[in-house]
Amino acid sequence: MIRNLDMTTLRSFVAVAEHGGVTRAAAALNLTQSAVSMQLKRLEDLLALELLDRSNRKIGLTASGEQLLSYAKRLVDLNDEAVGRLTDQVFEGEITFGVPHDVIYPVIPNVLKKFNAAYPRMRVQLTSSYSSGLLESFGRGEMDLILTTESVLGPGGETLTELPLRWYGAPGGTAFKQRPVPLANCRNCMFRPGMIKILDAKDIPWTSAIDSDSDGAIEATVSADLGVMPCIEGCAPSQLEMIPPGSGLPDLGTQKINMYGACHSRNEVVGRLADMVRAGFAARTPVVIMEA
Repeated sequence: MIRNLDMTTLRSFVAVAEHGGVTRAAAALNLTQSAVSMQLKRLEDLLALELLDRSNRKIGLTASGEQLLSYAKRLVDLNDEAVGRLTDQVFEGEITFGVPHDVIYPVIPNVLKKFNAAYPRMRVQLTSSYSSGLLESFGRGEMDLILTTESVLGPGGETLTELPLRWYGAPGGTAFKQRPVPLANCRNCMFRPGMIKILDAKDIPWTSAIDSDSDGAIEATVSADLGVMPCIEGCAPSQLEMIPPGSGLPDLGTQKINMYGACHSRNEVVGRLADMVRAGFAARTPVVIMEA
């Protein structure tokens, strides 16, 4: 007997996996928790498989669930692309999207590719700037959606993830051993004040290796082993190397990646772009699903 997978149940399954639980998945899908739970049960009954491991307080995907997740994502994406291509005349225009330079990779290019496939007649105007500048532009109504890197969450925003802030330098470099430590930051770097405060508290002398507003100039300086810089783990330029903890530089704590503009937007397509951004950052973390 042929069994057909239902797109609604697959979408709920993917949302639970990507958002880390039934509660957040239900909120993202604008459904009740019970509705999402029922759809998961329907999917398990259809396949006669257990997709969720509920043996512990925390539940995760079974081996079958992990295998299905790969297929489910592709099926949902293909469904959205087909619908977008056939109904794209409904959505035309431009979305202004601001992202700090240091968190564009690796998530944002994949999000933009996926969004363009679903809404080919919508143009995303991507602006890369520092977080405080993006917040100012957003406050003036010049941006539809922005991401920021901050130590706290501001009014009207949501935290997508919180990741360690690490020291980075040239591969095989020795700049991190120098005293004073040669720091390479843009003038408006959000990480700089906290980093200097930590160094001063540890009585570690420092100096500025470069004075520039150019991210490219900063990265070139660090690549030449003339300085070190802080980057969010996993988001650093590929030509740089993380300096291992315990190498003489202090721990820098964590940074939140926040999003503003999604919660109160009345634009359906901005909301869809925000959903893709959420899913992109959620996919960077291990799948651990909390009980509803």
